[in-house]
Amino acid sequence: MRYLLDAMLGNLATYLRLCGHDTLYALDRDVEADDAVLALATGEHRSLVTRDEYLATRAERSILLRERETEPQLRELAAAGVDLTPAAEPVHCGRCNGRLARVEADDSADRPEYVPDDVAPVWRCRDCGQRFWKGSHWDRMAATLSDVRESSGERAVDG
Repeated sequence: MRYLLDAMLGNLATYLRLCGHDTLYALDRDVEADDAVLALATGEHRSLVTRDEYLATRAERSILLRERETEPQLRELAAAGVDLTPAAEPVHCGRCNGRLARVEADDSADRPEYVPDDVAPVWRCRDCGQRFWKGSHWDRMAATLSDVRESSGERAVDG
């Protein structure tokens, strides 16, 4: 799925990207005004995720969230049918939503020196250059998503 998160929901972007969803955050595009958010969602064929009830009614496709905190918002997304299973291999950059490329183990130029040698694989964002690997941050996010899915009645299977 392709989502656009409005200015109030930036914390959800990394979670949705971790699950393989193509997810834009409006403020990453310097878009905040309602009409500009709607134009972006429509122009890029994205479902709008918002806490703004009026904005949600104006969008072609939208998910209205009522909660203020990230974990309850994730539960609302699960209840709306959004798949919150982490992707087996990440596809989208958690920082900018760019596409990721796998870094080969022997490519020392593309592998950050601060990443332990026993950590594999590593991915690099083709847009912003950020590197990713399945470390403790990934594990914490996957655990949160697992808890959300279990509380939503879904079977938890993490990649």
